[in-house]
Amino acid sequence: MSIVSGLTAMNRALNLVPKRAEARQVDRLRDTFVDSGISVALEAIDHQVLYGRRGTGKTHAFRYLETLVRAKGAIPIYIDLRTIGSPDGLFAGDEIKPIERASRLLVDLLGQVHDGLLEAVLIDDELIVDPAFVAKLDALLTSITNLQVSGEVEVSHEGEVKESDKGTLGVQGTLAAAPKFSAKIGSESATEVRGLQKETRRGVESIRLNFSDVGRALRELAASMSQRRVWLLLDEWSSVPPDIQPYLGEFLVRCVLPLPMFTVKIAAIEQQSRFRTILPNGATIGIELGADVAANIDLDEFMVFEQNEERARSFFRGLLFKHLTFGVEDAEKVPGLVVEADVVRVGFTDKRAFDELVRAAEGVPRDAINIGAKAALRAGSKPISVPDVRFAARSWYQADKEAAVRSHENAQRLLNWIIDKVIKQKRTRGFLVNQKSTNASLLMALFDARVLHIVRRGYSAQDEPGERYDVYVIDYGAYVDLIQTKYEPQGMLPFDDFTNGEEDPELGFIDVPTQDLRAIRRAILDLEYFESGFDLGWQKP
Repeated sequence: MSIVSGLTAMNRALNLVPKRAEARQVDRLRDTFVDSGISVALEAIDHQVLYGRRGTGKTHAFRYLETLVRAKGAIPIYIDLRTIGSPDGLFAGDEIKPIERASRLLVDLLGQVHDGLLEAVLIDDELIVDPAFVAKLDALLTSITNLQVSGEVEVSHEGEVKESDKGTLGVQGTLAAAPKFSAKIGSESATEVRGLQKETRRGVESIRLNFSDVGRALRELAASMSQRRVWLLLDEWSSVPPDIQPYLGEFLVRCVLPLPMFTVKIAAIEQQSRFRTILPNGATIGIELGADVAANIDLDEFMVFEQNEERARSFFRGLLFKHLTFGVEDAEKVPGLVVEADVVRVGFTDKRAFDELVRAAEGVPRDAINIGAKAALRAGSKPISVPDVRFAARSWYQADKEAAVRSHENAQRLLNWIIDKVIKQKRTRGFLVNQKSTNASLLMALFDARVLHIVRRGYSAQDEPGERYDVYVIDYGAYVDLIQTKYEPQGMLPFDDFTNGEEDPELGFIDVPTQDLRAIRRAILDLEYFESGFDLGWQKP
């Protein structure tokens, strides 16, 4: 086992893995992509929204899709929406009307679309010699660069008239044998008129974006592309201010989605997205999910350990193997790391230690990479053990997740309360929430911060027809310090065994919810009780 600077080659390599997809080149992202089952769905030409919280791999998936469609001869345009807009348009709030702010973002977005198409022209021999395509590309640029001034207009007229007259009279004679006389009479008249009109505009210069002009330019552009499909990949949708998102969506609905040779994919955080809204005049604008765009992929549902342990192991084993081997210089390669199974053999004390890392990641690839790196630092010159993973998971939880929740006082209070009630009192790590309450702001704040995770959606019980529940679990890092104490969780959900209609005092634990809701009624969280100030947030018997 080679050791450099107190770390094994494996532990050093784990710390050199880039923690964000943006840090890698596109080709490297393609090589390190591990398919969790979403690639087939993403390759469809349908317009789609890809949901997932931070770190679940949305950017990585889009970058992989970008290389895939380019290899097939299509034109992918990847746009990180964090790179569009200006401080005025993003943060001015009520100082600037939403329409003006949205127009600024749209112009920036269309500018990047134009640049992406221009880049495709420059590297494609067929497109660069097509004068129609180049002309249509110029027309698109023209349609997004119109400006107008809104305000007072002052017009003044100035005039000047000049007249002049000139007359001449002359007589000339010669005395001689034959006298001669001549006379000359002349007259000149000139009139000069000058006029000047001066127009002064006082107001605010604003962008004049006409959907009809932009849509026409895009349609004509698409028609001249020789059956080349354009894939518009819009990443970080949730970075756009929520009040602007519906306007951006309305533009896509009117100008892009109807085009037969355009495919639009949007990567977003579900809890921070607002695709549609109703204006004060009653009009509805934006994207109608399910009708305009499909929302059928959610990365949060793929790799949670409890859903499918073997699939989760396989995914994260492949994830680490590809990041540790592809594009790595020979001097940086880990000895003995040849196949995916070597990740566990070379880097961990045993299979149990690797399983602990997979469980700690809670289905989030970025968390797995960061926890693995911290565990490798702690392991030093030894393979990673279960205690190393637990220490790293707690450290990562405190630095990344708990810090995000700490700024939200009520969400922090709910989290502490759930830890006390779920883990310490019931010795479980899961609970059920009625889907009527799943959009509660505090619950969503904890879910978005990745301290709560959904492992099953839409659970229904036979004794409560029409009611549906989602099963949540608490993040591994939140309770890892309780492991091997009297508060250690014993299962996902509490189970009450009934005998002759009476509750058995012996409490059991289950991982799969039973169809008899009475048996797990103590696992149902009542958010209304918590929000009303009662310390009784569990469903009453």
